[in-house]
Amino acid sequence: MAGRKPLEEMNDHSAGSSDDLKGLDILLVEDSWAVGDALKQLLELLGASVSGPAATTAEAERLIAQHLPDVALVDINLRGGEQSDALVTRLTEQGVTVIMLTGSPEVFPLLSADGTTFLEKPVGEAALLAHLRPLIAKKATR
Repeated sequence: MAGRKPLEEMNDHSAGSSDDLKGLDILLVEDSWAVGDALKQLLELLGASVSGPAATTAEAERLIAQHLPDVALVDINLRGGEQSDALVTRLTEQGVTVIMLTGSPEVFPLLSADGTTFLEKPVGEAALLAHLRPLIAKKATR
């Protein structure tokens, strides 16, 4: 995929920190420790406040009970073969914007009928910013 950076490169910032996502509270639900850690570091470097990564829906529910996020980045497949669809439904019902992450792009046509945003892993900084920046403006109007 042109323009995509591998996760290992996502933390390669020579410019230092940024305030692109300052004020945005993000819940990260990702069962891969390496992917979750890389995403969290990148999002925090961009100024976001990140809860997680949570590897299961139970971990995510605990984090949600402590603080409802503005947006959730949620992997489709979680630890132990668990699917995140019930968690996504709950978050959506609570007014949280959900962006689904997957390493299996073939599922996009099957799952995207409801207008959910899907990003293919590995996801780069530009793609994250393109989907997350508008949410800062949306938060400001609440």
